[in-house]
Amino acid sequence: MTSIKQLPYEEYFLAGNGSCPGCGLTIGLRNVLKALGKEVYMIVPASCSSVVQSPFPNSSATVPLLNTPFAASAAVASGMVRALKLLNKEGVVMVWAGDGGTFDIGFATLSGAAERNENILYICYDNEAYMNTGGHRSGATPLASLTGTTPTGKKENKKNLPFIMASHKIPYIATGSIAFITDLYDKINKAKNIEGFKYIQFYSPCTPGWLLPTEKSIEVSKLAVQTGLYPLFEIENGIFKISPPSKPYLKKEKRKPLEEYFKLQGRYKHLTSEDIEKIEKLVDELNEDYANLDGKKVF
Repeated sequence: MTSIKQLPYEEYFLAGNGSCPGCGLTIGLRNVLKALGKEVYMIVPASCSSVVQSPFPNSSATVPLLNTPFAASAAVASGMVRALKLLNKEGVVMVWAGDGGTFDIGFATLSGAAERNENILYICYDNEAYMNTGGHRSGATPLASLTGTTPTGKKENKKNLPFIMASHKIPYIATGSIAFITDLYDKINKAKNIEGFKYIQFYSPCTPGWLLPTEKSIEVSKLAVQTGLYPLFEIENGIFKISPPSKPYLKKEKRKPLEEYFKLQGRYKHLTSEDIEKIEKLVDELNEDYANLDGKKVF
């Protein structure tokens, strides 16, 4: 596993961008681009990243970047793959999308590109709502979370999109977190050398949307893993494998209390003990399922 000291010094997403303090997507993007280097072509659907890259004609990105309509990113990326081939150019075609443009609005083109096994690296920075338009509920929003459109808490649980992507039988799927940046870095490094469609989803706190203190992004990201709420794993050629940062927390007795996670975020300020008990049961079931799958073929 790569250590922090081994991460490249080069920066491909620069300071002076339009992100909020503590923004998870910017922390993620800086390090994803460190893994990919200069030879990458970014496709960005409508999202916070459309704003964060800074207003036209300036950009904090030092790699080619194409902004697309909300639903079109994977289709545009499919065209980019073909264009580069015709031009005999090398490079990774990367979709960089939020959860709204992935779980919901962009899912049709995402599924189509995956079904065709296009040679695309699709990365979803998962901040669990439509943050760019006021923090509205998405398919990634967790059960009971407050959003602009669920003022009493969301009634449905979050989609397990990595496993929906597994049903497409693509060669590589992974989850990550900005709190375990070298784990994410290693997964990007692995994915860039795999031919075919790759889907990576990483936990990306939104400080204003989650009513989270700006200095708590990394702490809350660690707790998401340590409480078992956001397990880190890979599915490579159909084999499911829990990642080292999550391995201890498959066991209930090793997990930190959910209250430690919830108390940091205003989006959970309304939770009752009954709500927490319900979520804890779902977490227990999820981690039990993953423990049983660890090392086994899922497709």
